Amino acid sequence: MSGTPGFGRITLPLAAINFLNQGNRALVATIGPLLAIEFGLSASELGLLAACFFAAYAAAQLPIGVALDLHGPRRVQSILALVAAVGFIISALAPDVLMLAFGRIVAGVGVAAGLMAMLKANTQWYPKHRVAAVTGAGLFFAGLGGVSATLPVQWVLPLVGWRGIFMVLAVLGVAVSFWIRFAVPDAPPGTVRPERRSLVREIGEFGRIFRDRGFLRFLPAVMVLSALNFTYQGLWAGPWLRDVGGMADETRALALLIYAAGLVTGSLVTGHAASSAQARGFSPMFVPYLGIGGVLATQAVLIMAPSGFWAIAVAWFLFSFCGSVGVAGYAAMGQGFPPELQGRVATAINFTMLVLVFALQTGIGAILDLWPRTATGGWDPAGYAVALSLTFLLQAGAALWIVVAPRGRGA
Repeated sequence: MSGTPGFGRITLPLAAINFLNQGNRALVATIGPLLAIEFGLSASELGLLAACFFAAYAAAQLPIGVALDLHGPRRVQSILALVAAVGFIISALAPDVLMLAFGRIVAGVGVAAGLMAMLKANTQWYPKHRVAAVTGAGLFFAGLGGVSATLPVQWVLPLVGWRGIFMVLAVLGVAVSFWIRFAVPDAPPGTVRPERRSLVREIGEFGRIFRDRGFLRFLPAVMVLSALNFTYQGLWAGPWLRDVGGMADETRALALLIYAAGLVTGSLVTGHAASSAQARGFSPMFVPYLGIGGVLATQAVLIMAPSGFWAIAVAWFLFSFCGSVGVAGYAAMGQGFPPELQGRVATAINFTMLVLVFALQTGIGAILDLWPRTATGGWDPAGYAVALSLTFLLQAGAALWIVVAPRGRGA
C-alpha cells in the first residue's frame, strides 16, 4: 500500500506486547513446579492459577474489540501495556498465591489486546492477501518471548528467582508502552472514522458477528487450534515433560525451548504460506486445514508417550508448529467482514478461544488430580494420556463441524 510507514513502525511495536504476552504465559510452564512446591498447590490449583490470566484475558476481549475499532491500536495498546506492567509488579511482590493470582489477572487485562491490536493495524495498512504474512512475521518476533521463558529463564532463576523475572517483565512493559505511543501511526490517510453511536449499538455489533454462518462454521476449529497451544505451552507441557518424559529441570527447559521454537518458526512459515496460497487462488482456510491435521497427528503420538529426548522434543515442536497456524485462521475469518468490524471479529474469536483455554487448563488439572500424586510429587502419566485423548476428540469434533455446519457468508 502506497504510503505505508513500514513493518518497523506498524507491526513490530505491536508485536512487542505479544512478546511479553507469550513470555508471561509460557513462564508458568517453566516455574510451575516451583510455585506448586512453594505454595503447596495441587494440580487443579496450579491449573486455576495459570487460568486466572486467561480468564481476565477473555473477559477483556469484547470491550477491547469495541475500543480498537473506535480509538485505534496505538491509543488502546499503549495504555494497556502500562496496565500489564502493574500486573507484573503485583506478581513479583505477591506474598501469597491469592495476590499472585490477582497480579496475573491484572497482567491478563494488560496484554489482552496484543494480537487483535496487531491484526487491526495490519488490516488497516496492508492488502488482504498480505495480512497473514505480516502478522506471522510479527508473531515470529513475539514468539521469541515464549522462547525466552524456557531455557534462558531456567538459567537465570538461581540468580534472580521467579519474582525477579516478573520485575523484568514490568520494566519491559513500560518500555513497550512508550514505543507504541511514539512509533505507531493512528490510521492510514483518508481513513473514515466510525460515526459516533451509542455504546449499546457498538456492542450490539457482536450479535451480527456471532449470527454469521461463515463465522460460526469455522469458529470451533480455529479456536481449538489456538487454545491447545495456549493450554499446553501456558502450563501443562512442562509438567508432562517431567512426569511422562522423565526430564530434569534443565532438560525440560530445553524441550520447552524447542516447543517455543516450533511456535516461532511456525508463525513465520505458516503466515507466509497462507498469504501465498491465497494469492494463488486457494481458500484463506487452506493452510489452517493443514494445521488442524498436523495437530491431530501429533496429539495421537503424544498420547502414546514416546520415549527418548529427541522423539519427545520433535513431537512437541510439530505440535506447536502446526498449532501456530491458528492466527492465519483469524485473518481468514476476518475477511468476511467490513474493516470497521475487524477489531471486534478478532476479539470475538479470541474471547471464545480464551474461555476454552480457561476450561482446558483447569479441567486438565482436575483430571490429573483423579490419580494419587507420585513419589516425586508429580502426577500420574495415565492422567496426561486421558487429558490428551479428550483434547484430541475435541479438536476432531471441531474439524468435523466444518464439514456438517450450514454454509454461509464469511471466511
